[in-house]
Amino acid sequence: MKTTYLTTNEAIDPVFIFIFGASLVLLLGITAVMVYFVIRYRRSRSPEPTSTADGNLWLEIVWTVLPTLLVLAMFYYGWAGYLALRNVPEGAMEVNATARMWSWNFAYPGGRSGTKLYVPAGKPIKVNLTSVDVLHGFYIPAFRVKRDIVPGMTNHVWFTATKPGSYDIFCSSYCGTGHSAMITTVEALPEAEFAAWLKEGAAGEGAAHPGLALLEQHGCLGCHSTDGSLKIGPSFKNIWGRKTIVQSGAADRTITVDEAYLKRAIMEPNADVVKGFAPAMPPYQLKQDELNAMIGYLRGDTVAVAPKIDGKTLAQEKGCLACHSLDGSKGVGPTLKGLYGSQVKVTKGGKLLSITADAAFLKESIKEPGATVVEGYQPTMPPYPDLSDAEMNAVLKWLEELK
Repeated sequence: MKTTYLTTNEAIDPVFIFIFGASLVLLLGITAVMVYFVIRYRRSRSPEPTSTADGNLWLEIVWTVLPTLLVLAMFYYGWAGYLALRNVPEGAMEVNATARMWSWNFAYPGGRSGTKLYVPAGKPIKVNLTSVDVLHGFYIPAFRVKRDIVPGMTNHVWFTATKPGSYDIFCSSYCGTGHSAMITTVEALPEAEFAAWLKEGAAGEGAAHPGLALLEQHGCLGCHSTDGSLKIGPSFKNIWGRKTIVQSGAADRTITVDEAYLKRAIMEPNADVVKGFAPAMPPYQLKQDELNAMIGYLRGDTVAVAPKIDGKTLAQEKGCLACHSLDGSKGVGPTLKGLYGSQVKVTKGGKLLSITADAAFLKESIKEPGATVVEGYQPTMPPYPDLSDAEMNAVLKWLEELK
C-alpha cells in the first residue's frame, strides 16, 4: 500500500545498502591494488628501489578527504534512519506490549489482549514497550525494528506492515532459561478483517470497562498494574478503600482511597505522593465523563457482561507455555500433557516424595512454586499469587482436560 511517509524498511534498507556497498568497493579496490603491487614490484623484478620520491601532496589529500566524506555520509544516513525510527507518523494505532519471562502480551484499545500482535496492513503501528521483570528486547527483523525494554521504563517502536502476512517477533536480550522460547508473531490483516477481529474480541470476550480502556489509552497501565504487581506507581488492584500513606510536602499522613483522592491524584498527582514511590506522574486534564469512567473502574463498578476466562489463553498470557510443553516434551518445566492426576516425584521441605498432581497440588505449585519442586527441574518458576479464584479454576479445568 502507498504511504506518505518512509516506513522503517524504507528508512533502514538504503543505509544498509550504502554502507555495505561502500565497504565492498573499498574491499575490492584495496585488494586489487595490493595484488597489483605484489606482482608489479615483486623482488625478482625490482630487487632495488628505483623511486626517490619522499611524498605526494595530492595523494595525501585524496586519502584524507575521501574517507572523511565517506564517514560523514555514513553518519548522515545513519542519523536520518535513526530519526525515522523514533518519529512516529501521525494517526498511528497504539498497542501496549508487556514482556515477561518468557512471553509477550499485547493489549489493544477497547480491552482486547493476546499473545500475538494483530495489526491492520498499511497502517502505522506504535508499540509501547514495558517489562514486568528483567531486561528484554523487542525485535521484528522483517520491519527492521529492535528496541530494549528496561524494567521501570516505557519505550516504543513503530512500523508499518505494508502487506498482509505473518512476521516473527523475537526477544533480542538474554532473559533467562526460557529466552529462546520467547517467540511470537505479528499477524498483519487487511483493515476490514482487523476491524472485524477487534470487534469480535470485544463481543466474544465480554465488554471491557470503559474506564479501563481510558486508563490504557492515557498510558496509565504503563506505570500502574491491574494485577497487584509492582511498577513505577502503585497497583490499581483493590485500590478502592485501601489505607495508604502519602507524603504531602514533608509530612506523612494516612488516607483512605476514595473518589476525592483519586480525582486529586489524577489531576494533581504530586499533591499527595504514595510513600515509597517517586513523584514521576504527569498531571492529566480530562473531561468529566472520562474522569468518572476511570474512577468507576477503580471503584470496581461492573459492566453488563462478564468476560469468559479460558484456561489455555490465560496460561499463554502468563507465560506458562514458554516453559511447559503441551506435547509431552521436556522443557524448562515439566510438560502439562497428562500432568493432572499423575504421580510425580517432588522435593518438599528437603524430602523426596511421590505425590498425586491433583487440584490442591497444582494450585500450590502455581501460587508458591518454590515450596514443592518436581524432581529433575530447577526452582525457577515465578509465583502467581494474584490469580483470582475464577482464573485459577479455569486453569485447573483446562489442565484436567489436557490428556
